[in-house]
Amino acid sequence: MAGAAPANGGYLDILRAPHAARLLVGTLVGRLPNGTGPVAITVFTRAEGGSYSLAGGLIAAYGLATAVGQPLLGRAVDLKGQPRVQLPAAVISALGMAALAVTGIGNLLLAYAAVLVAGLFTPPLEGGLRALWPSVLGREDRVHRAYALDAVAQEVMFTVGPLLLTLLVALWSPAAALLVINLLGVLGALSVVVSKPSRAWRSAPREAHWLGALRSPGLLALLGSFFFVGLALGSITVAAVAYADDRGDEAVYGWLMAALGLGALVGGIAYGARQWAGAPERRLRVLVLLLALGYLPLLLVPGPVAMTALAALAGVFLAPAIACAFIVVDRHAPAGTVTEAFSWLVTTFGVGAALGSAVSGPAVELFGTPAGFAVAGIGGFVAFLVLLATGRVLGEESAPRPRHAVSGAAQGPGPGGAGAENNPHSSENDRNGAAEPGFSSGLQA
Repeated sequence: MAGAAPANGGYLDILRAPHAARLLVGTLVGRLPNGTGPVAITVFTRAEGGSYSLAGGLIAAYGLATAVGQPLLGRAVDLKGQPRVQLPAAVISALGMAALAVTGIGNLLLAYAAVLVAGLFTPPLEGGLRALWPSVLGREDRVHRAYALDAVAQEVMFTVGPLLLTLLVALWSPAAALLVINLLGVLGALSVVVSKPSRAWRSAPREAHWLGALRSPGLLALLGSFFFVGLALGSITVAAVAYADDRGDEAVYGWLMAALGLGALVGGIAYGARQWAGAPERRLRVLVLLLALGYLPLLLVPGPVAMTALAALAGVFLAPAIACAFIVVDRHAPAGTVTEAFSWLVTTFGVGAALGSAVSGPAVELFGTPAGFAVAGIGGFVAFLVLLATGRVLGEESAPRPRHAVSGAAQGPGPGGAGAENNPHSSENDRNGAAEPGFSSGLQA
């Protein structure tokens, strides 16, 4: 990670760009239903008299449906454009959660059908935003910084979202909270899709292939690695609960998770404040290794104060690794598949986290709390080994050149869009098949 240079401008430079703040906030609000989904389902199920087992089953169904729907909807966005997919999906997903809020859990078939619809039609706003950044920001360094800002904003959302849900439950009821959160999600998606960048965005020409984004060996390597990063993070959640139980204080769990999020927030801000030289593939390997090393001290399971500090340390390299992964996805996604590719990253990470939670539970029961944190460390190191073993397809020597370039016809000169003379890579061939005359994430209409 040597060779860092000060970036020209900071996060304010990103947010001052036309449409940038609106797209970021709209996406975060639009993702509230998904970000609070597991907590909201648990709170609602318990309020309706259901067991934790039922809540877990509904959450699993919701998560599985989301994992299936994200890449499919991402491919639809690449083919049909954002407004024609994102807003209808957001409405249908909200209707699914509304059905759960209205009908309750008395009819289990209806309850499971409701969460399956809500998960399957969760709009791929996360991947859609990353596809929009190049056309909104223009310069490659600004796009990379926006990826870091995106990762930081996610940490804020996953902290603020549950707090907002708790407030709504306290003011009204769990059912009302479900309805309000999902209405906000639709309004967030609406704010994004009616914006000029979203309406104008078109995916680059794509080569027809049933595998879509998955035909890229480099992307497959990245997904394989981040499956284990997700596994590590999912295992920490369960291990933190076990640690709190050992201490006899449920509040400790909240402190540990808040510290983990704070560490990621600080790490993401620091990472995005610099312009990093060198190939992102090499940098990603270093970041994932540091992430894995950060999990090891958790095995010491010291007292709550020290453990909270270690949790903050463990989170420091999470947001930087995710932000760097966004760059690598864009470099390796076949032309015309960038939204789908980003959606696959979200899906793979989520599935890994679910498996991590499933594996960590038995590990804790059989070998104690440190074993739960050991699963996180193992997951982190396996993620690093995957990147190391796939260096031939994911290495900087074989990777395509950065595609954050705007043709002069698409963007004029200036801070919001560099002209062709400042973007020598505005036309290139995608090594995965299709010719690409501009952004991998799309050309202007």
